[in-house]
Amino acid sequence: MSDGWENLRRYTPARIALGRAGCSLRTESLLDFQLAHALARDAVHQPWDVAAFAERVAILGLEAVVLSTRVQDRTQYLLRPDLGRALDSPSRQRLAALAGAPPELALVFSNGLSSTAIERHGLALLAAITEILRGGDWPVAATPGDQPIYTGAIKLAPVCLVPDGRVALSDEIGSLLGARAAAIVVGERPGLSAADSLGIYLTHGPRRGNTDADRNCISNIRPPEGLDCWEAAAKFSYLFRRALHLGFSGVALKDDLPAPQRLAAAPAGGR
Repeated sequence: MSDGWENLRRYTPARIALGRAGCSLRTESLLDFQLAHALARDAVHQPWDVAAFAERVAILGLEAVVLSTRVQDRTQYLLRPDLGRALDSPSRQRLAALAGAPPELALVFSNGLSSTAIERHGLALLAAITEILRGGDWPVAATPGDQPIYTGAIKLAPVCLVPDGRVALSDEIGSLLGARAAAIVVGERPGLSAADSLGIYLTHGPRRGNTDADRNCISNIRPPEGLDCWEAAAKFSYLFRRALHLGFSGVALKDDLPAPQRLAAAPAGGR
């Protein structure tokens, strides 16, 4: 007689149908749980080697600037989310010195709540985003005919690398740079089935005081188990160009790009 729970296990990483030994979990299931818990704790507490990440960004041909929030240490980051939403004074001065022609997009990368995620997938996601944004006619060809989007040139601000940042930090950075839109790629809170997930949060008209209702989120970026970096970058490019065309982001901006066209965004051999 087949067990329906066993069949469901094939479709979810959730801990179901674990079996038992007497009145307890099987040793295998208990050890797997303890490992997942340890990986989640490590993802939160391990430091991000931002200097090494900046060097790899430069290899991609992109300018990077390393900034700091008002957070003093990782414990304070966890206890005081507000400090991770604001730059310290030296970082604000650095951005002021970079001010020039307003860019269309300010890209921010932070380890957030998972340094594991940004180390594993951050560079691949950055490469995919910048390649697709530079692709010229891709967004036009991939967009449904009744959904016009912004087709002009995209000027990118220097990529901002900020340890211990929170989502709303992109509002301050985008505002200081005069960007039309800002996006932060950040390590998501790890769970017991995923410790290495990235999220992208896009905001049109970045300014302090924006709320989560003003943002679009693309989450669970963690190939191969989660969203592929190229598919995430394609979705982001579409939402970003739609936001520039419409003049807003958030709950009113819908992702209506067909899935097969998102997948087609990856260049040959790029996956």
